[in-house]
Amino acid sequence: MVDDKVSSGNMSGKDDGDAKVTAVKTADVADVAITMASARADQSATEPAKVGRRKTYVNMFKEFMHTKPNPFNKLVKAANNGEPIIVDFSMLSKFSGELADFLLEKPDEMFSIAEEAIGQIDLPGPVKPRFTGLADDVSIRNLRSKHIGKFSCVEGVVRRASEVRPRIVETIWECNDCGERMEQPVKFGFISKPFQCSCGARSFTQIDKKMIDTRMISIEEPFELTEGDKPSQVGVVLSEDLISPDNRKMTDPGNRIKIYGVLREMPKDNKRFSAKLDFFLDANHVEPTEAEWRTIVITKKDEEEIKKMAKDSKIYEKLVDSLAPSLYGLREIKESIILQLFAGVPRTLKDRTNFRGDIHILCIGDPASGKSQLLKLTPEIVPRGRYVSGKGVTAAGLTASVIKDELMGGWVLEAGAMVLANKGLLSVDEFEKMSNDDQVAMHEAMEQGTISIAKASIVATLPAKTSILAGGNPKFSRFDSYKSVAEQIDITDTLLSRFDLKFILRDIPNAERDKKVVDHILNSRSGGEEGKPNIDPGMVRKYIAYAKKNCSPELTEEAGKTLKTFYTRTRKKAEGGNAPVPITLRQFEALIRLSEASAKIQLSPKVRKEDTQRAIKLMKYSLQQMGFDPTTGQIDVDKSEGGTSFTERTRIRIIMDIIEEFSKTKKAIKIEEVEKAAKKEGVETADEVSTIIEKLKREGMLFEPTVGYIQKV
Repeated sequence: MVDDKVSSGNMSGKDDGDAKVTAVKTADVADVAITMASARADQSATEPAKVGRRKTYVNMFKEFMHTKPNPFNKLVKAANNGEPIIVDFSMLSKFSGELADFLLEKPDEMFSIAEEAIGQIDLPGPVKPRFTGLADDVSIRNLRSKHIGKFSCVEGVVRRASEVRPRIVETIWECNDCGERMEQPVKFGFISKPFQCSCGARSFTQIDKKMIDTRMISIEEPFELTEGDKPSQVGVVLSEDLISPDNRKMTDPGNRIKIYGVLREMPKDNKRFSAKLDFFLDANHVEPTEAEWRTIVITKKDEEEIKKMAKDSKIYEKLVDSLAPSLYGLREIKESIILQLFAGVPRTLKDRTNFRGDIHILCIGDPASGKSQLLKLTPEIVPRGRYVSGKGVTAAGLTASVIKDELMGGWVLEAGAMVLANKGLLSVDEFEKMSNDDQVAMHEAMEQGTISIAKASIVATLPAKTSILAGGNPKFSRFDSYKSVAEQIDITDTLLSRFDLKFILRDIPNAERDKKVVDHILNSRSGGEEGKPNIDPGMVRKYIAYAKKNCSPELTEEAGKTLKTFYTRTRKKAEGGNAPVPITLRQFEALIRLSEASAKIQLSPKVRKEDTQRAIKLMKYSLQQMGFDPTTGQIDVDKSEGGTSFTERTRIRIIMDIIEEFSKTKKAIKIEEVEKAAKKEGVETADEVSTIIEKLKREGMLFEPTVGYIQKV
């Protein structure tokens, strides 16, 4: 770093030479940017052939600052607030095409000219010019040598970012003989003293230094622009007001931003005179292109329209019809996803216990049931929505990883999909194809809304308040309601229990329904009304943003009583331990979140009885699909959450009692004898007995001393 490279008066020639060769390191990109920009600006100011042109351009830019629509008021406001002035390129181009072209071709000179012109205007304080509004963006993968030194604009997602740290840009030295003070810019990443004073002396003492704050980020191409290829990345240097507290949040990992700046070259492989070059973007202005919910612009007209929609008694049906209208049916699932987008209200109790507001949904589907289409379309509605497929997902890709980054120096955090989708939604297709280790990585994020990481020298907790919409396929292609969820999908029971709602998308032949589905598809493909959303997706996004920002409904006594009655009556069926447990407190908390989301849709400050009834309806539908046990004819929550169902526990107890009885007279027990005894107790088939015995062997309760025999451990 620069602090380690301060030249002193007694530095040897060899050391000085080594410093010059190794000075340009990738970690010192910001120093290179500052040095090269100031050098070019100084050169443009001193070359005699350009003095006349520079003076003309300064006067032209001063005149531009007084044109209509008048930016002068903005200039004064910026000076009073200590903010930069944002100059729109399109306005500059209309005023003077010559100035606009000069900005594109000679940006460093133009920055210097603009600063000089603004400095000649009587203002309360200094103002930094920032330029925006280029009509054409350059794709990151299309950046070439012809763009170096030119003013360019790129768009991308922040992948990783360094901390904000000060950097020395200029040092001030005093001659030890005559006392003259000299300014010495930092060049190529190291500090050096002046060579000689005007009095001829070469002995100097450093008395001061000028510093600015800088930050390094790395941005990559947005997902939809990569067409399946590996996204290209480019490093970016941010400095001064671009890393103020508000702007820093905008450039944190996960945000999608547009950056205007100058592409600069730098030697590769830490060799100053290397023929191989790399480049980075020296940022002049940054603006968000994918804002969070709270930053979506909602006009007065939009607000009036949203309030009008909220009063509509059919607003729930209209929102459902606006989600993937090309998919026929699935109304309960679509309604649940709409509630997921609005979300519940996160709360922190007095004892600092946190309750999430995010709603998680799992869909297990037969082939061709429309699951993947639903998972693809939903993230497009929300800011920071992401779609991933389970086969190509790793724990690091989902949560976060620590990598050694040469551009920023040292170890840095690289955000995964759940962090990138913070305060948004993550769709995970082919969920069951993720490995168990990768699934385990989601536990903390789904319940706590954070991701903790401790790797290399970094110990950090990252925000991941992300709603999960997951989809998967049964092991044997189609779902079998007579088998437990755990037997059909490879998802751990602890992770299954974190989903508020779980649905099965069945493909059951039905002549009447099949005709309607085909007619719907043909009509939507031919441009019919069936494929058109009832409400424009842009308005849906604004509607959700407005509700999230302005509505935090409280649970009323009547609503709480309705939920309590449903919970206690449902649980009462399992009293005495002779029936399966139909519902747990996890489902009760999910009911509260669903009820709050329902109230948000109508912008209600209170959760009403009808909101709780809607939540109960969806919960019953989910439990009926995933938790219904055909053997007992009752709801068993353990069946839906991948645990051991009541029926299976009963059979295990029967088998264990039989083995216990046989063990009193002999150690090794013939499996055939167990099967015969079990059949008398109601365990019908030998396959059921074999399945239970295998499970008990895996859990270490039984072992097989010889083929065809079992024995208690």
